[in-house]
Amino acid sequence: MISTDTANQSTQAPAAHSLDGRRFRFVGAIGGAADHGDFVTLAERDGRTQLGQIDQLEAAEDGSVRGEGTILGLISDGAIDITGTVPFDVATMVEADAATIELVYDGTGATLSVGTVLGEASVAARLIPHRFNRHTFWCGQSGSGKTYALGVLIEQLLINTSLPMVIFDPNADFVRLGELSQHGLAPGAAAEAGLLGHRDIRVLRPDEESPTPLRVRFTELSMPSKAAVLRLDPLADRAEYNELLHLEETIGSQGPELIIPQLMKSENPAARALAARIENLRLIEWEVWALQREAVTDVIEQRPDATVLDLGGFAHPDEYLVVALAVLDDLWAKRESRRPILIVIDEAHNLCSPEHGGPLFVAVRERLTQIAAEGRKYGLWLLLSTQRPSKIASGILSQCDNVAVMRMSSPADLAELATRFGYAPSSMLARSTGFRQGEAFFAGGFVPAPTLATMRTRLTKEGGADVRVPLRDAESAR
Repeated sequence: MISTDTANQSTQAPAAHSLDGRRFRFVGAIGGAADHGDFVTLAERDGRTQLGQIDQLEAAEDGSVRGEGTILGLISDGAIDITGTVPFDVATMVEADAATIELVYDGTGATLSVGTVLGEASVAARLIPHRFNRHTFWCGQSGSGKTYALGVLIEQLLINTSLPMVIFDPNADFVRLGELSQHGLAPGAAAEAGLLGHRDIRVLRPDEESPTPLRVRFTELSMPSKAAVLRLDPLADRAEYNELLHLEETIGSQGPELIIPQLMKSENPAARALAARIENLRLIEWEVWALQREAVTDVIEQRPDATVLDLGGFAHPDEYLVVALAVLDDLWAKRESRRPILIVIDEAHNLCSPEHGGPLFVAVRERLTQIAAEGRKYGLWLLLSTQRPSKIASGILSQCDNVAVMRMSSPADLAELATRFGYAPSSMLARSTGFRQGEAFFAGGFVPAPTLATMRTRLTKEGGADVRVPLRDAESAR
């Protein structure tokens, strides 16, 4: 941070100027360290003071620095006026103290306390809940704390909003979202823990013994989705596709064990071919079919506060795609009802990658692309989390107006982020290469100003914690 030695301020503090009242430039010598993202005050001789943030910085060998930044607002009467910024000829630039940085978040509706401002542990880093009516991208490499931090955000949304969520959870990281951690049981967390305890959190799992199994009704899938499950092309497989169109008319809604025998009895070669296809794909054996039980779409229609879909336990590798397709199709089909919901997809590259070419992958990706492009006005909002931005289809990534970045070492990924998210200063993005576990950068509409933060501790248990390396005790190691 920038030196605040007031005794030498006139000689050490850089001088700044602004031509347009929006950006400022500075040059001077300082005794301490400065970095991208630092908040600074810009004080003129007549007493007027504005708040700025450094986003470009160069240091010379003689200890002087020069750089640029953004003017965030005019400091007046203990508040920041973001509309009252003005140009100035010269101002003294010094580090903003904690009370001044706090003004950045006050009065903006930022109530989601996700951690503390990096370097200012006394200042809470807060996000703006109503700005989750835009798509959000959340990323960080393996070991950065990305999924743990996403859990912090989900908890804060549950505590502070009534926005329903459906969480696609491939690694069972959120299946214990309804269970308090040791931190959540501590006296200091009682108020937030009490609010979480009143939330309707449902966890649907593939396990047959689960009281809330994760299931889908084939008959409720759209025709294109049914075709994707069966790997049918309407032109290349036109006879079988046509038979599928009339399947319910010919055999009704019988159980799956009767479908193949009924089709095999048909005199229509297309029906027998469809039966062979179903048998060869072993679809009848898939655990995902609801039959007479409650389907996942029935649960989500009730709009619990959070519906966690444990996608990782199916025996067949395509079953989780059927779940995703059923949920996304159903939400899209009912979009005109305009019932808002946040669609949280952890490890989003499993569903959004441009590299996957199978019919189910393509169907899921195309539906997500449609929701990304058009779903916002219907209250269908995405929160996509992944380790690799380059593994997300560009048509989806480009629609995100909020971004959170944890440690990222790949130059290609950082370049992709800088290109896609022009509102995120590239110099602050670059700091992510040196992040420690749990440190993050936020930019976009859901934060009052680009923010570097240290994430707080979760209130609920993490379901998919890393497996530890077993160690020998001192005696057995000899």
